[in-house]
Order: sequence, then structure tokens, then C-alpha cells
Amino acid sequence: MMVRGNTFVATCGGSVAVDRDKARIQCIVDGVVQGVGFRMFVHRVARELGLVGYVRNANDARVEVVAEGPRPAIEKLIDLVERGPSMAQVIEIDLEWGTPTGEFTDFTIRR
Repeated sequence: MMVRGNTFVATCGGSVAVDRDKARIQCIVDGVVQGVGFRMFVHRVARELGLVGYVRNANDARVEVVAEGPRPAIEKLIDLVERGPSMAQVIEIDLEWGTPTGEFTDFTIRR
């Protein structure tokens, strides 16, 4: 399994500002991830970790995950997404870090 990604930080007056307490990720998970309980797995784990955001099936047999919350919880979510539920086979995760928007109040499964 391979994780690819970029780190995005906000710039303020020429200096770089990173909120080390809160984070946001958007990732696309590729592999055998649809029809194997992957969204329910991510939903359960994200809620247990106190994260907000969503998980949904993409149109191309991949799964999209957007999550916001404490950076350690996000990192734990990434570790668990890499493994997935027992019937899943994660091949690759395309991961982008970003600044939390605060747009979510819960973690949901989107259709």
C-alpha cells in the first residue's frame, strides 16, 4: 500500500502558520473498498476518534474521506484507513492535508 500526499499550510504576512492542534484531510482510497463495509468502518472509527466530516463512494470504485479534528486523531484515522475492514484491500491512498474549515458538526456517510 502506498500513501501519496501534500501538506498545505496557510501563510500570514509572509510567515507560515500551521495549527498543530487541528487538521483536515481529504483522501481518496483506492483498492477493493466498495461493497466490503469500508464506509461503515470509516464512519465508526472517525466517530470514535471524535472527528467530523464525511465518507462517500466515488463514481470510480474508490472511496473519498474528508475529516477534521485533532491532528493525533486524524493520524490514527489514516493508520486505520490504510488497513480497512477485513474484507477490504487498500492499494493506495491519495492524501491531502489542509486547514480545517469548521463546516462539519458530525461525521456522516454521504450517498
